[in-house]
Formats: sequence, C-alpha cells, structure tokens
Amino acid sequence: MSNQGDSGIDVEAIPGVLAERVQWLCWRAENRDGKQTKVPVNPATGDFASTTDDRTWTDLEQALECAATDAADGIGFVFTATDPLVGVDLDDCRDPDTGEPLEPAPTIIERLDSFTEVSPSGTGYHVILEGDLPNGRNRHGSIEIYDQARFFTVTADHVAGTPETVESRQDALEDVHEEFVAQDDSDESDGSMDTSSDVSALLKGSGTLDLEDEELLERARNASNGEKFDRLWRGSTTGYESQSEADMALCCLLAFWTGGDATRVDRLFRQSGLIRGKWDDVHYSDGSTYGEKTVERAITNTDDVYDPSSSEETPTREPRDGTTSSGQIVGGTDGARAAYLAEKNQLLSERVADLEATLEGKDDRLEELEKENRVLREKLTACEDHLERLESDGNTASGGGQESIWHRARRFVGEADE
Repeated sequence: MSNQGDSGIDVEAIPGVLAERVQWLCWRAENRDGKQTKVPVNPATGDFASTTDDRTWTDLEQALECAATDAADGIGFVFTATDPLVGVDLDDCRDPDTGEPLEPAPTIIERLDSFTEVSPSGTGYHVILEGDLPNGRNRHGSIEIYDQARFFTVTADHVAGTPETVESRQDALEDVHEEFVAQDDSDESDGSMDTSSDVSALLKGSGTLDLEDEELLERARNASNGEKFDRLWRGSTTGYESQSEADMALCCLLAFWTGGDATRVDRLFRQSGLIRGKWDDVHYSDGSTYGEKTVERAITNTDDVYDPSSSEETPTREPRDGTTSSGQIVGGTDGARAAYLAEKNQLLSERVADLEATLEGKDDRLEELEKENRVLREKLTACEDHLERLESDGNTASGGGQESIWHRARRFVGEADE
C-alpha cells in the first residue's frame, strides 16, 4: 500500500491496530435540513453503511480505494463492543487557520497521551486509545467519547508531539471522563436551553434532559406503563400488527423521555432489542433512512415531554403519544399507532398509484389487442363469405377449377389486407 494514494490520506500515519481491522467504511458530506452531515458509506457498494452492521464494513485498502473516487469524501473507523478501542472527539477547540489548540483540548490530549489527529474540519481533534469507557454519560458540551456503534472520520493528520501508536490509558480515560464529562453542572447554565421555555420548545430539540441514559431508562421502566416500555425495549412486538408499528411506539416513548432529542432517540433505539438492519436502509426519495423518518414522525406525534422538575401528579389530559404534561406516561398508544398508520397509508397510496398506472397501461394494450382481433375476425368472415359464393356459383370447370377457386380466394384475402 502506498504512503499516500489518490485519497490524499497518509496511510503510514494510521496506527497498525486500526489498519489491521476490518472495521472501515467511508463517508460523504450531505446537507440535511440545512446541516452538514457525514453519511456513512459502504466502500464495497457505495450504498449506505451502518455502524451496527459489519456486512457494510471493509478493510482499510478497499475503503481507501472508495475514498479516491467521487463516491465518498473520506474514510472512517467503526468502534465495536468487541474491540478494546475508545475514541475521544474534541470539537470546536482548534483554530483552523493558525492550528492553535484551545482548552480543554491541550489538557485532555496531554493526559490521554495516545494517537491524536486533526478532525476533517480542522476545528477539533480525535484521540484514539485502548480502555473501557466508564459508566454514565458519554458526552458533555463539545466532548464526546465512544466505544461502540459509532464511527470516527480518519484523516491521519497526526498531531505532532503525540504518540504515533494507540496506547492503553485506562486510568487517564477515567480521570478525563470524571472531570470533563461526568461532572454535575446542573446548576450551571451554558445557554443551550432556557429552563423557562415551554415544553414545545423542548420538543423541537432546543435542549435535552440532564439525565444519564441508564437513569432515563430506569425512570421509563418505573413509569405507570413501564412494563410496556420494557417489553418494547427488549424487542417484543406483542400487541402490534407489525414490527414497524412497535418501532414507532418505542420511538414515541423515547421522544417523550428525551425531550424530543432526535439524536438521543436514535442512539437509545439502537441499544434496544428492536434494532434491525432496516433501521439504516434508505427508504425515501429524499435519502432519508427508515430510522430517521421513524424518529422524525415519532417526535412530530409526541405532544408533551418528560419534565423531571414537575411536581404535578394529576394528568391534565392524555396526549396522542400516551403521555401527560406532568411527566407521567399513561397507557395510550394512539400517537404511535396514528404515526404508523399515516406512514403505512402513504406507502399504500404510492403503491396504489403505481398499480393504477400499470393497470391503465394494460387496459390500453388490451384495447389495442381487441381492435386487432376485430379486424382479423372481419377478414375471416369476409373470406368465408367469398368462398361460399364461389361454391354456390357451381364453378366446377375441369382443368383445375378447384385450384382456381383457392387461387381467387387467396387473391381476395391479399386484396383485403391491402
């Protein structure tokens, strides 16, 4: 493999522990809802890749070959539960013009002391190390830490002064996690969410609940309909006509508990027993995947969200998603079913339109065939009438009279064709 191929990536700068694994994919930048998104790409097919489906990953060489084409903008490495690798993503902490790092990046990079590269945007860093991600939240502010079901874009733009290899740094990882990610800053305001804003603002994603995933899931299980939530979470579709309807029901519940945070709903759903390959399949003409559209519709159909600060115990009404404005979930599933049925109705309408177009084409063809059939029958009838007249004339002249009759009949048919 060359040092730097058409992909523009310094291959030799990629640590061997990464290069040797078949956990590579590509990515391309796409604009979705006005935001630039890095969409994972299967290097072997150019189709959408999934961070939970190893059939859509390849080795590094094939990923580089794909990145050298118009099918992708770069390569990425997928973290899994079976490898010892952890990725620390530091955003908005580097001046892309001067290359000057901004705190807390220098402190974190120095403590972790493992392979570090500049991110594709030039405004951040990726640190990759070996270790076990501590329990609790995995992101805070501009710092995110992942160890599975996510991919890092890889630039191989190595940061001078950091190791060129991936090092084992469990103690340092725990220290960084405790100080910069797990810290309790519930009393501090970072301006990302106005706590006085109404629930509808929360629902539109203006902020997320300051609860760890495990705590959020525990509260969902202990709610009045926690048994239903737990059943869906474990992957049971009992009580639903299809898994798609069960998917929608769980997403509606997650939308309630996460304050309508689409990213978090997606992340949590991927941890549930309902997750399947279809989640990342592109099902819509706008490029949206089944999972993206399910989350979007679940949030749209969730009128209220959980408010942990509310002390109100009596539900004021039962919204479409089966939740109450007091933060309690009641037994209804109307919202999930309505959203599912709306999607099903749309797909059926499209299918009906296709079938109607097909039937219309077949009707036109049938009409043409019937017309051809009428013409042929008219010719046959005319031919039979003509033969009967010839026979009635008693023209039985010797010397081949019968041949003359057939000759004249064939001539007649030929004239009719003309």
